[in-house]
Amino acid sequence: MRYVQLRAFHNVAIHGGFSRAAEALFLTQPAISDQVRKLEEEYDVLLFNRNKKQVTLTQAGQQLLEVTRRMFDVEQQALDLLSESRALRAGKLRIVADAAHHLLHILAAFRRAYPTVQVSIDAGNTETVITSLHAYEADIGVLGEIPQSSDFEILKLNSTPIIAFASRDYPLAGETEITLAELAKHPLVFRERGSKTRQKLEAMAAQCGVTLTPLIEAEGREAVREIVAAGGGVGFVSSAEFGQDNRLVPIRIDAPEMLMDEALICLRERSNGKLVNAFYEIARKLAQTAG
Repeated sequence: MRYVQLRAFHNVAIHGGFSRAAEALFLTQPAISDQVRKLEEEYDVLLFNRNKKQVTLTQAGQQLLEVTRRMFDVEQQALDLLSESRALRAGKLRIVADAAHHLLHILAAFRRAYPTVQVSIDAGNTETVITSLHAYEADIGVLGEIPQSSDFEILKLNSTPIIAFASRDYPLAGETEITLAELAKHPLVFRERGSKTRQKLEAMAAQCGVTLTPLIEAEGREAVREIVAAGGGVGFVSSAEFGQDNRLVPIRIDAPEMLMDEALICLRERSNGKLVNAFYEIARKLAQTAG
């Protein structure tokens, strides 16, 4: 097994094809194909299903990709360490967040400190965040439920209650508080089943002997917000995520308090990476100042 063979396999896997892998590595497609073929022949294993339209990983290929993700991430960390501040001058930080607004003040401070670092932010629910971190597709996650796992380095940002909200024209707009039983009589707009907000709300309703059935299920917080703003029903969110929207009014829920914890998380094994560590340090200082 040679390094160039694993590198060729890894890039075909993450870029989804031999041509794109060749472009990423500044090599020819035949050279990439030859390296992958030699790797497969040497170990008598099929790593890719090949057809005219697409290249997909076999089960063996998926297992090897999990290894090469860690391998090349460690390589990058070694390069960053040896090149000292290179990562803080021209690196890239990948964040997956269930609600990006929890990061705004941290991002602003991080940008002032490291203006040349490229930051990408993707949206996702709790399941997406954890999956992306484990797959090395993200460096840092932001989510509304602190995971009970020793795999992660966790920094709590805040803790706020779940509230209901409706459009200003909706009949409930004049109410400041509502019970779960009353909510059950209205058209409800829920997020997808992977949402921790939804899970906590349904669990509390069940505990109180109330069944909350969504009339509409929408993927993502912004989709729920727009449906509710258009008069589609009543939505739910943590109070910290409600934000400022003149189309909507918040409504307290008359029930035992349901708190959503917002936290930064990263894989513990990657917490010493220069960019991750720099972001965490800024977040810690801001949290201490706020406290």
